[in-house]
Amino acid sequence: MSSANTKETTTTGSAGDAFVKNEAGSGQQPAQLSPFVYWSQTKQTLQLKVDLKDAKGAIADFSPASLAFSARGHGARGVNAYKFDLRFYALIDDEDASFVVTDNKIELNIRKMEPAWWPRLVATPQKPHWLKIDFDRWRTEDDVELEETPRDIRQDYEKEYNSLQKQELGYIKEKTKKVYMIFYNLAMFVGYLYIVCVMGILYYRDGPDSISKTYANVGNAFKFVQLLQYLEVMHPLFGYTKGSPLVPFFQVSGRNFILFLMIEAETRMYTKPVVFYVFIIWSLVELVRYPYYLSQLLGRELGLLTWLRYTIWIPLYPMGIVCEGIIVLRSIPYIEETKRFTVEMPNKWNITFDMVLFLKVYLLLLTLPGSYLVMSHMSKLRAKKLGRNRNRSKRRHVD
Repeated sequence: MSSANTKETTTTGSAGDAFVKNEAGSGQQPAQLSPFVYWSQTKQTLQLKVDLKDAKGAIADFSPASLAFSARGHGARGVNAYKFDLRFYALIDDEDASFVVTDNKIELNIRKMEPAWWPRLVATPQKPHWLKIDFDRWRTEDDVELEETPRDIRQDYEKEYNSLQKQELGYIKEKTKKVYMIFYNLAMFVGYLYIVCVMGILYYRDGPDSISKTYANVGNAFKFVQLLQYLEVMHPLFGYTKGSPLVPFFQVSGRNFILFLMIEAETRMYTKPVVFYVFIIWSLVELVRYPYYLSQLLGRELGLLTWLRYTIWIPLYPMGIVCEGIIVLRSIPYIEETKRFTVEMPNKWNITFDMVLFLKVYLLLLTLPGSYLVMSHMSKLRAKKLGRNRNRSKRRHVD
């Protein structure tokens, strides 16, 4: 980069690539390359075709209003890293969006939130020069004039508005919800990081002898962050996040069932080595999940972090399920002995409840349908965010 006294100007190449050129004549360096993107629509869906051959590391980050895409492949400027950002004309169903990588292109399939014909793809009247119409697939509404609905110009020109706001105020005003979500995810990350650091330092100092003291050292901190996770059940209810509150409710309740009923309620479980391992597994998952959420809130797309978010579960989830199953198995003899949580007749409610039988059924559901549902759900999310298996896509393309 040139010295502080050297002025810089920006020019745009034919394929959406920006070049920084200094007046000292030091040549041009590519700042960002954008591939050609061809789009078409039906009343319910959008189809985008990214003109990249032999693409690798494709990442498509969908949100209800935007798309951030990056990949490395052979495009208009040769073999390079390409990326682009789109803010859609209207909302999309980002949960149902997906993409497929083939030898010659990348196809993105998107469903509109509300069935309607869009006058254009992007929010702003000015479209990027690398965005083209896919005439081979183009469909339009016959004999109906597409009219634009009134729009908030601050959303259509979000970057320009934020830049102007920062120049006038010195900072960018953020919505209260976004500020809260940033602090929440940051606090949860710090909490789990504290737990992992304490466990790591104690293990470094005391070796394997520290394993039996795990619950005594970090048990209270773990209970605190696990109870805080119930806020994630409330977030969808108040519109802070999208999705159903049932998914976080069952996930958080499943962990807290193990933590409070199987471990906390039985002091003899405190020193079991499996507690150390389950704490490590749970914490590693969250040490990736919360930074990923933070990056999304801050509008920073980090390829490695996205890959970790949708890949680290592959080894950790099965290990976590095994550890949780071991904890349940180790707890059954203690519950048989103490009759804890068991309700026997006669009683004023005139009911009976066998906790041991419940745990056996719970263990059966956890290991068979439970693990399958969790793994298949994460597999679908990974396919949507990182793309389906490349070789499988090639075979379908050849056939």
